[in-house]
Amino acid sequence: MIRTAVITGGAQGLGAAAAERLRAEGMRVVTLDLADADIHLDVTDEDALARAATQIGPVDVLVNSAGVVGPNKPLLETTTQEWRHTLDINVLGTVAAIRAFVPGMIERGWGRVVNLASMAGKDGNPNLAAYSASKAAVIGLTKSLGKELATTGVLVNAITPAVIATPMNATTAPEVLAHITSLIPMKRVGQPEEVAELIAYLATDRVSFSTGAVYDISGGRATY
Repeated sequence: MIRTAVITGGAQGLGAAAAERLRAEGMRVVTLDLADADIHLDVTDEDALARAATQIGPVDVLVNSAGVVGPNKPLLETTTQEWRHTLDINVLGTVAAIRAFVPGMIERGWGRVVNLASMAGKDGNPNLAAYSASKAAVIGLTKSLGKELATTGVLVNAITPAVIATPMNATTAPEVLAHITSLIPMKRVGQPEEVAELIAYLATDRVSFSTGAVYDISGGRATY
């Protein structure tokens, strides 16, 4: 049986790396993104996600990779609009994709959801308060949903990468990027392919007794 995976934010960065890796697993992969993807949509558009769900058909794996860094400045200088934009995409976009694709998984009794959070959601990165808060929310919703679906055959887990060499980090202020890279004991940034390997594990039958869990991939930065 060929399984179908949907990857939000699948046009570049971790989403694109995950798409390539899951195709290597033999899956049918459908990428969703604003451009350069199989289906063009905004993850905050619930109607567009509903249409995509109908178009794609049964989905077995959902990788929530769509996200933005948000404002790169001290919290006291941020605006409500900047916070809403960051939370809309990073949190509510994840929730919207789950609502669109997970009901079918529950009906069929098997599914895997992998939410891309961040070490920022555990440690909090200076001058990235909105991003850090949004990724903490992704961790919390993963733990909650994992418990809700624990007996359905649908497993929900999160990944918390440290700094990864992706286009999204190109928008991070150099001094912020230097600081968070300095926190990594391996003294290097991670590569998208390294994260994709962990996503591939969590998207298959190889994981069977783990749900609502948070998997660090941080070069040693993680402390809990």
